Amino acid sequence: MTRIILVMMWLLHWLPLPLLAALGRVLGLALYVLVAERRHVTLTNLGLCFPLLSAAEKSALARRHFAAFGRSFLERGLCWWASPQRLRRLIRLDGMEHLRACAGRPVILFSPHFVGLDMGWTRLSMEIDMISMYSNQKNAVFNDKLRAGRLRFGRSALVSRQEGLRPVVKALKAGTPLYYLPDMDYGRDESIFVPFFGVTTATIPGLSRLAAMTGAMVLPVITRIDADGWTVQIDPPWQDFPTGDTDADTRRMNAVIEDKIAAAPDEYLWMHKRFKTRPPGEKGVY
Repeated sequence: MTRIILVMMWLLHWLPLPLLAALGRVLGLALYVLVAERRHVTLTNLGLCFPLLSAAEKSALARRHFAAFGRSFLERGLCWWASPQRLRRLIRLDGMEHLRACAGRPVILFSPHFVGLDMGWTRLSMEIDMISMYSNQKNAVFNDKLRAGRLRFGRSALVSRQEGLRPVVKALKAGTPLYYLPDMDYGRDESIFVPFFGVTTATIPGLSRLAAMTGAMVLPVITRIDADGWTVQIDPPWQDFPTGDTDADTRRMNAVIEDKIAAAPDEYLWMHKRFKTRPPGEKGVY
């Protein structure tokens, strides 16, 4: 089945973007209807983060999120097979001057889990070599294709989470930018509890610790959906980071993610069980 899906994605990537995007939105809305567990997770997350939304507003936002996810899933085929010329036309890159200004310094490209993060990685990997961490997918065929697709351009590298941070620290100190996605729930052992939309949330403090260990500058990178493609926005480096206070630094990270979500709330990955790990004594939310 996975190979059939990959063949379909390869065939679809030849379509004009407006048609491919429309098919992706239809796919996402179908998933909203058919995949009850992820629909429940999404609605639960939205209820926790936006408690003032009515049930109808939550449902509408969840449907828009599934539509954005469906579009990003099908358009991932562009990352894997489209020509470099087409990708440069479809994925705009803004803010490279901020990255160039950090020449000679270790750099962490902080990229939270918006649906466009693979588009952002692909477009940046056409310009620079990077390193990133990834979690192995349960489906081996899809995992292999995902990995090969992300390594399509340049000499970028992927490190599995099972390998730990040592290869990442070594690469950072050697001058390779880290494309870092630290905003998922990886369990109690790796996390501290800080607020996210007012909810006490298990959060990896790795951004603060890696910046402290390597002297890296932190530049947020967000990839947004446009009507005619995608835009990768690189922000200026954070000032006064890290502070030496891991808790405060991690709170700042979550606050920045909240601000980015406010600009495009349907594009954040609400399907993930972001609040699965609860503080001791607190009941699960899913």
